[in-house]
Amino acid sequence: MVDPRRAEWRPLPLTELRSLFLALPAPWWVAGGVALELFVGRSWREHGDLDTGILRVDQTAVSRALPGWQRFAANDGALRELAAEEIAPPEANSVWCRRTGEAAFRFELLLDSCDGGEWIFRRDPRVRLPLGDLVLRARDGCPYLRPEVQLLYKAKARRPKDEVDFAVVAPLLDVAARRWLREAIARVDPANDWLARL
Repeated sequence: MVDPRRAEWRPLPLTELRSLFLALPAPWWVAGGVALELFVGRSWREHGDLDTGILRVDQTAVSRALPGWQRFAANDGALRELAAEEIAPPEANSVWCRRTGEAAFRFELLLDSCDGGEWIFRRDPRVRLPLGDLVLRARDGCPYLRPEVQLLYKAKARRPKDEVDFAVVAPLLDVAARRWLREAIARVDPANDWLARL
């Protein structure tokens, strides 16, 4: 077991992550604050890690595409190393990855659920989106999580950086994205103060 509070992070450059995932036989996308920056087209803060989204059902394919990497399921304040093709348990929503022999973690796999052709919000299965609408692409083709979906994840247990991200990104959402985010937050957290700002 590894204590995540003491874990060292040295995030991969985005170009290296893309090269690593180039031949992945499953969909993937940049998530977290970096995804929001890809949407806006500029950076406004430092990032202590690098989040990458995949579908939970694709874990085996992803683990096979990452030879030479250690994977650790993150759950309940602890990191447990996964065996070669072991998948994370259902209660773990992320997997931290580092090269074998290195101490620093380089990227995190965020595990998203789906049902047929729909993405399902893990905190409330009533919130869904067609899988084909989940990801956008930057000018250079890099896939990233739609900003309204990323802000939905950030709407709970907000940190100062989440407030900054919302302040930068929310005004740039188009009408449909703003409506989707407002309806999703209202469904899962009707007292959330972001609603008044959407």
